[in-house]
Amino acid sequence: MIDEGFAAECLGPVGEAVRRAAAAEIMPRFRSLTADQVAEKKGPHDLVTVADRGAEAHLTAALTELLPGSVVVGEEAVDADPALYAELGGDRPVWIVDPIDGTRTFVRGDEGFCTLVALAHQGELLASWTYSPVRDEMATALRGGGAHLDGVPLWAGAPASGAPLEIAASHPRFTTPARKRALLGLRAEGVRTRPCAGSAGLEYLAIARGAVDATVFAWENAWDHAAGLLLVAEAGGAHATLTGAPFRLAGGNALPFTTARDAETLTRIRGLLLGEAPAE
Repeated sequence: MIDEGFAAECLGPVGEAVRRAAAAEIMPRFRSLTADQVAEKKGPHDLVTVADRGAEAHLTAALTELLPGSVVVGEEAVDADPALYAELGGDRPVWIVDPIDGTRTFVRGDEGFCTLVALAHQGELLASWTYSPVRDEMATALRGGGAHLDGVPLWAGAPASGAPLEIAASHPRFTTPARKRALLGLRAEGVRTRPCAGSAGLEYLAIARGAVDATVFAWENAWDHAAGLLLVAEAGGAHATLTGAPFRLAGGNALPFTTARDAETLTRIRGLLLGEAPAE
């Protein structure tokens, strides 16, 4: 395991590297993209831009310089070489990077996107950074050291007693039949469900702030979830896959999985996903 002192010491330097990448590669192209700077990967809902690729290359150079011997598992690098994802289950320290979380939002010129970075070793999350370039907001989390937004501690708290649960969830239409059946269980009394916004990272930040009660996701790409999972955990929240096991960065999770402001809310939502009748 990496010396935990390194994770604490790198909070500032990594945050600055993220800001520099956004300033150099992302914000100059915000609302300025041309058609030839946007491409489809696996379809019209899976986009990549020159800003995604430029920011990931910028971060890859900076992060591996900060921690020699480490490897970057980034969304765009894995798209080019899927075998790279296996590094999440290996022995080397791993930087998990989503250069633009919410690329479709970015392409539309909307503000709801962010840059995500997490540091992991042997499957354990050690630190994370969630940066909104438009708002210049930086949320950080350190394993055992809490969650902060621009230096101010975050605490997720618990939903108000008797109030409907506010849940951001994957749309049932865009997943497997089994996951769709589970997601339809959220259509229950006392639950208000809306589709996830363009950025998973900003949904996790909303939980850590206490603005959303939970998320339910039906996909497991580590770059979408790693930073947010640690952020919510250090803000007092909880998560579990459909079986109740913790989310595994390397994959093979029972989906959909839930992240919530507190353990009680997590248990309640998992019960809905599993089709369990609520207690009288």
